[in-house]
Amino acid sequence: MIEFKYPVLLLMYLPLFVVVLIDLIFAKRSDSFFNLSENLKSTLFEKIDFGKVRLKRILSVFSIATLIFAASGPQVGIRLSPVDRKGLDLVFCIDVSSSMRGTDIKPSRLGKSKFEISQMIKNLKGDRVAFIVFAGSSHLYLPLTTDYEAAQLFLDQIDTDMIPTQGTDLSTAIETGLSAFSEDDSKYKVLVLITDGEDHEGKAIDLAKQASKRGMIIHTVGVGTSSGSLIPVTSSNGSIDYKKDKDGRLVTSQLNEDILSNISDAGNGIFLRFNNKPANFKNLLNEIDSMEKRSIASHVYSEFEDQYQKFGLLSLSLMTIGMMIGSQRKKS
Repeated sequence: MIEFKYPVLLLMYLPLFVVVLIDLIFAKRSDSFFNLSENLKSTLFEKIDFGKVRLKRILSVFSIATLIFAASGPQVGIRLSPVDRKGLDLVFCIDVSSSMRGTDIKPSRLGKSKFEISQMIKNLKGDRVAFIVFAGSSHLYLPLTTDYEAAQLFLDQIDTDMIPTQGTDLSTAIETGLSAFSEDDSKYKVLVLITDGEDHEGKAIDLAKQASKRGMIIHTVGVGTSSGSLIPVTSSNGSIDYKKDKDGRLVTSQLNEDILSNISDAGNGIFLRFNNKPANFKNLLNEIDSMEKRSIASHVYSEFEDQYQKFGLLSLSLMTIGMMIGSQRKKS
């Protein structure tokens, strides 16, 4: 692993690049400006070896580039030390069906869900997170990780066009979510099912009971309102319409609290809502923080060795070689 004491100095490569670029452009223009005959060129520049001149310039550029790298203070990790952290395995199952475009929750059901998950991740300390996306089918989108920055990037990309099979198959989502966990101690595993629960298929409650018997916890989060919302649909010409049934009537998507409450009861978890109030994530975060957490060993680089001396010496060597190379032709 490599780190830099003064990474801001690496920005010096930008002006170096600009200088080299200008030099190349000027050299080409000079060649066209001095459009001399070969005989005249050989007379005027008979003592100059342009190959050596070019080599000296190349060595100068590499010498400066190496000097910048040395000045930035490169360090290489030489020792891994174990660090104990405490945490849970936390899998978010996120509904990406078309009904999550509903705007009864602002800016949309999915938009609100992503915002609350993002805020929650910012408050985690040591817990591993994973993402499952589901609609009529489901798949593991992000495996368990403690890289919260990567998790935020993956979260930003989630949208309702990810899964072509429409519907809200909660049982498939739970099955995929449970398979995302590792095989070790089940009591430190939490699955959070985030959905409007509008359509439910399969055996979600039975799966939640099985998970609970293994020591896992399943929380459910309802996104939407009982009054419901129309489902926006973007047409091919970019205009906004709303989803209709086969008879041409507008479809209203409503939050199904009953199924979600039953799943959380079976999974020994809690049911809560993401609504239009701020900081909905806090209740869920408090629930997770109150749980017993296991110690998880990980390793980090604890000792770094300076490497600037090597690059400084290389820079000096390149500069010395460049100075020793003459620019005149050898006499034949």
